[in-house]
Amino acid sequence: MPDLQPILNDLQEEHRALDAFVSPLDDTGWARATPAEGWSIKDQIGHLAFFDEQATMAIADPEAFANDLREIAKDVGSFMDRSVSRGRELDGEGVIDWWRSARSEMVAAARRADPSTRIAWYGPPMSPASFVSARQMETWAHGQDVVDALGVARTDTDRLRNVAHICVLSRPHSYANRGLPVPDDPVRVDLVSPSGDTWAWGEGAEMIEGTAVDFCLVVTQRRHPDDTNLRMEGPHAREWMSIAQAFAGPPGPGRKAGQFIKTSS
Repeated sequence: MPDLQPILNDLQEEHRALDAFVSPLDDTGWARATPAEGWSIKDQIGHLAFFDEQATMAIADPEAFANDLREIAKDVGSFMDRSVSRGRELDGEGVIDWWRSARSEMVAAARRADPSTRIAWYGPPMSPASFVSARQMETWAHGQDVVDALGVARTDTDRLRNVAHICVLSRPHSYANRGLPVPDDPVRVDLVSPSGDTWAWGEGAEMIEGTAVDFCLVVTQRRHPDDTNLRMEGPHAREWMSIAQAFAGPPGPGRKAGQFIKTSS
């Protein structure tokens, strides 16, 4: 069973890294459009705050979360609107204060969680380790939208391994989410970490290889595969990357080819 505390520490580092980009923003900066159509930087941070609050409920009050899920099922569209509507009523300082409070409460709840339990979410229930890794994945992915909007680069570290791991685990979800059968053929994933180490998952003749950053950008739908240097060998490897989606919810639109220059060599 994975030790949850180091993963939570990585999540907090991800929070701090993104906080450093948004905390200096003025009103114009908060209103800047991101690659997610119709979403500003303030929307991105408000969305994170909203779902960090939902995550706290899922961890600390599973019954209330189950009741909330039943209500959501009645009108999913309205629920997704709620994920940004509160933030739009706040100024930038209000949104960042909300996010700081929500993420702090979520981390505190997760530190108290029984590591052997399963936590319900908007997809399949997850172990606390996977749940926390998924929150890091969301923070990292929405953080990419923020830095893209600001036109700046960020320095990734090997805490990205948690994100890469949850991206690998999301392969069945990528198919099931589209009503497609999950292939029996395995796909090996070989990645170069930000520090230059090699990370590997699985076995098989088909393979995806490249940098961990490129892989995570594709599976979180922040880059089209053609705008990365990922190498895909085999039809199932290429198919997976064409529909990859690490986050819960209906199939996302992803990014169009040619929207960004290649991200790495």
